[in-house]
Amino acid sequence: MANFTSNTYTMKREILTFSNKISKQLPKPERKFTADMTYGMLASGSCLLTDIVDQLHEDSKKVNVVERLSRHLEKGLLPRLLLLIFKQSKNGFRQTLLFILMTAML
Repeated sequence: MANFTSNTYTMKREILTFSNKISKQLPKPERKFTADMTYGMLASGSCLLTDIVDQLHEDSKKVNVVERLSRHLEKGLLPRLLLLIFKQSKNGFRQTLLFILMTAML
């Protein structure tokens, strides 16, 4: 029988490691936001904030966590985050990422 708890923990650790790697130059609140959103979207399979919050299992009320994530989304972090990913990526991946970045800014 597979140990699902350890598999889930390992997957979460890999997601958080990736998230911290791409957002290491951002302030701590934005790093936490990036980690929460990345893990929440992958774990829930959804981009709805309520579904993301369900996967985070935080002690705070759901409405407060949704509000916190919403405030960060309003700040427009995506272009800065994409630029950081672009700077850290390999050359073969850069052309695709540049296209995505340019499309996101339009």
